[in-house]
Amino acid sequence: MAWRLDGTYFESCSCDAVCPCTWSALTAKATLDRCRALLAYHVESGEIDGVDVSGLSFALFLDTPPVMAEGNWRVGVYLDDAASDSQAEQLGAVLSGQLGGPPAMLGPLISEMLGVEKAPITYSEDGRGHHVRIGDAADVGVEDFVALEGHDPVQLTNLFHPSNTTLTVAPANAARLSTFGIDWGREGQSGFSAPFSWAG
Repeated sequence: MAWRLDGTYFESCSCDAVCPCTWSALTAKATLDRCRALLAYHVESGEIDGVDVSGLSFALFLDTPPVMAEGNWRVGVYLDDAASDSQAEQLGAVLSGQLGGPPAMLGPLISEMLGVEKAPITYSEDGRGHHVRIGDAADVGVEDFVALEGHDPVQLTNLFHPSNTTLTVAPANAARLSTFGIDWGREGQSGFSAPFSWAG
């Protein structure tokens, strides 16, 4: 059963920028008592076991202890309500880690699934800006950070991360979230963006 997803992603988490969890391969302590993160993905082209999932979006909500490598993650999934039943089923299989690939690397860290919700997801990008709206649950925008005018945005490389080994630093310019019963989010919190390419 072969599958492949290619597209773009961005995330924002409750840590101050730049999130210590990300640059330390999950071993450094979050800046707050929990690390709460929303990882939003847009599939530009994708196929899972013969089912075309191009054009769909999804998001992962993480609620973890301050040292993420210790596990005990609580995870919730948002699936695009534009997905048909078969598309949603195939995306769910990928995100659960059943089909291998990068999502499977998170499996051992997860202790509780908060649920899977279908919701309208609007994912957009405009130059250095990235924005997602997920029903009433999330309205998040981040912007790639340029330290010196005329230069490329700042990046972290050689990372242990399910989305990419190179991430662009992109702090939040807006973040309002009420995800699986948890209210959080503030302007200026940590964020990253990158293309992603998953296969299994």
